[in-house]
Amino acid sequence: MFGGGEKKDDQIYKEGRGLFHKSTHSQQTTSNMPIDVQNTLEQLELSEKIALTAGVDIWHTVPIERLGVPSARTSDGPNGIRGTQFFNSEPAACLPASLGLGATWDQDLLYQVGELLAEESRAKSAHVVLAPTINIQRSPLGGRSFESFSEDPLLSGKLATQYVKGLQDNKVAACIKHFVTNDQENGRMGSNSVVTDRALREIYLKPFEIAVREANPKAFMTAYNKLNGTHVSEHDILGSVLRGEWKWRGLVMSDWFGTYSTSDAVNAGLDLEMPGPPRWRGEQLTHAVLSNKVTTETLDERVTNVLELVKYAQESGIPFNGPESTNNTPKTRALLRKLVADSTVLLKNDANILPLDKTKKVAVIGPNAKATAFCGGGSASLRPYYTVSPFEGITSKTGSEPDYAVGAYAHKELPDFASYLKSESGDEGIWDVRFYNDKRGAQDRKCFDQLTIEQTKLFLFDYSHKDIPKNKIFYVDATATLKVPKDGVYDFGMTLLGTAKFFVDDKCVLDCTKDQENGNSFFGEGTKEKIGSIELKANKDYAIRLEFGSEATSPRERGGLVSNGGGAVQAGMARQAAAEDTIAEAVELAKRSEQVILFSGLNMAWESEGFDRPNLSLPPHNDALIEAVLDANPNTVIVIQSGAPVEMPWASTAKTIVHATFGGNETGNGIADVLFGDVNPSAKLPITYPLKVQHTPSYYNFGHPKRTLYGEDVFVGYRHYEKVDREVLFPFGHGLSYTSFELSNLSVSKKDDTVTVTVNVKNTGSKTGAEIVQVYVSQEKPSIVRPVKELRGFSKVELDAGKSDTVTVELDVDQATSFWNEYISKWTSEADKYHIHVGTSSAGKHLEGEFEVKKTKNWLGL
Repeated sequence: MFGGGEKKDDQIYKEGRGLFHKSTHSQQTTSNMPIDVQNTLEQLELSEKIALTAGVDIWHTVPIERLGVPSARTSDGPNGIRGTQFFNSEPAACLPASLGLGATWDQDLLYQVGELLAEESRAKSAHVVLAPTINIQRSPLGGRSFESFSEDPLLSGKLATQYVKGLQDNKVAACIKHFVTNDQENGRMGSNSVVTDRALREIYLKPFEIAVREANPKAFMTAYNKLNGTHVSEHDILGSVLRGEWKWRGLVMSDWFGTYSTSDAVNAGLDLEMPGPPRWRGEQLTHAVLSNKVTTETLDERVTNVLELVKYAQESGIPFNGPESTNNTPKTRALLRKLVADSTVLLKNDANILPLDKTKKVAVIGPNAKATAFCGGGSASLRPYYTVSPFEGITSKTGSEPDYAVGAYAHKELPDFASYLKSESGDEGIWDVRFYNDKRGAQDRKCFDQLTIEQTKLFLFDYSHKDIPKNKIFYVDATATLKVPKDGVYDFGMTLLGTAKFFVDDKCVLDCTKDQENGNSFFGEGTKEKIGSIELKANKDYAIRLEFGSEATSPRERGGLVSNGGGAVQAGMARQAAAEDTIAEAVELAKRSEQVILFSGLNMAWESEGFDRPNLSLPPHNDALIEAVLDANPNTVIVIQSGAPVEMPWASTAKTIVHATFGGNETGNGIADVLFGDVNPSAKLPITYPLKVQHTPSYYNFGHPKRTLYGEDVFVGYRHYEKVDREVLFPFGHGLSYTSFELSNLSVSKKDDTVTVTVNVKNTGSKTGAEIVQVYVSQEKPSIVRPVKELRGFSKVELDAGKSDTVTVELDVDQATSFWNEYISKWTSEADKYHIHVGTSSAGKHLEGEFEVKKTKNWLGL
């Protein structure tokens, strides 16, 4: 078909794939001479151009060695740089979930986040970070809500801007995602987000628009879903808005396996299909070009954008096909700890119980105290350098271990039990994992790989080895010695993609080789959990063995989104215990203790990519635990960990409530810093906490797998609750301090296209602290229905006790006053009087000012 000695696509992909096994890291290369994009484009053969429009493997672009075009490496964010492996990856810094970063309301701090992630990227030889996630938290039920900053587009966009700048000022490309309305997990590959033009522009596109205008991210990732009937990866919004109105120039890549067509996607503006090898490019794109369904000019545009990103990667100085290492430095640890503390929101402190006294004895209760909820699930998860549980953080503060009672479990599937294991070599907290081509019992069975793993989850999606056969059938034996701390009946559970059996002292406790039911684990490809039970004695050694067969051995229909043959298994364990007994134990501890902290909340099993939450409840029995402990000791401090709101039916009886998100490596230390007063809390909620899920604006229109109507229009989050005058549990922007602040002397002035808002902030308390000044704008007589007020600016100020300062927030008049006018398909700023509302939350008392726009203005673009 091709003349001139062209390489076929499959030859290019085969050559490329061989570069990226871990065993070839010694082949790392750098290019001191960035490519000349136009010159390179002119020299590329057709097959090479087409090859460049898709990845070569899971994480890399295609190299064209004869022209000096290297292979750029991407890596997941948003809360850390995992590197090129899910399974047995190099450890990494794990930041607090993006909801927590949003709670800081701190643009300078988000720039430091970007800088840290750039350092982490260099450690992993990554050129492009697949982050930040700036989708709007439309519903708290969204499985990936924890990955986004806020329900408010301005707060999201401003924080994303600094995140991107921190990365790109250090020559690491940011790929912001997921463009656009990727706001639910249920049916995400085909669900049609039906959105009005006004809501799309004012709410869902706005954070992306802000980031483009102020930070110019090098790459965009398209969403999985459809937007008003068309998948975003082939939607004309890529050309009409992103590259047209906004005049953005960069690379657009698909989300992983989120390309659904050949010609439509290329013509719409999708430059790069990920991952590779391609499903929709390759020979199909060749045919489309030769039949002129895709013009050579359009193909050249797509290839040019890929080459520009590769050139940017060359200019970074980061090696290509480089090694993956760590960056676990004191500087990194200090910033991670600060991020946790600065993202922890003091919701309620009625009796000034906080901060606690380090010299007094503390009792700790609750499932999240010892089980570190350090990140959400899915592509945001990673292998952390280390984790610090809240229990460990408190122990470090007080100098001795506090008394503890679990009170209630918080697991969804049975939890990891690696901490109770010992390997053959005697190392604690790990088990030995061996790989074979034959089942256990086969004659002359030989092990082709052996690893030690520190968790009882084996996600082998990207595991590779030269001895794995073409049919991808292989077997794994994971073995260890188990010792449990208490007598009792223990449940063992497994969820998997493949087949497995679990043995204790050669007794099969659990057989998952048949009768498998579809579940939500492993990006929705795993089975429902099966559970088997056995009685165990405390402090006795038991020989355990998990026998696993790769995905190809599964009796279920396979070949889903993350299917590549490796498969996965997650084994868990817990001692059977009646909830009334564990709660009673916690109550007795609370009664005899002066200072009590109760940790409850969610974890990556409840909040994850791949599924949405069915409700806003805490795990079973946790509300009953909290109510019982509060009744026993009303001064109990309640700490809730989650990546989105939860219902708190006991909130009115609790004197002290703290919200902490999934905190990364330094979870326990950062929370303890706040609880004991070493850090004065300054975080504010970037979302609204409703009283109940039925009150949420998207309640009737969320989660349908085929068609989701965004019926609340622009009234998302606080915009809805204020418009209908609905009481909430905690309002948007709310957060307390151990000191107090007073705002006064508001001044509002307008000159040309800028409104300048100044206000005096005084620390009227006895401790150094920080306050966040929030500026909202409302229109006096709008021609359409608008929110009561909308956030248009904010600033964080730190003050010593008794000190004051003047805070200035400048607003762009057009951005502060405009709405999307659906009658003319343009932005409109109406001639009218506009009111300024300045406060420290969306609710409560505000200082009031005003300015006037004399002439109506309509426009398109940034």
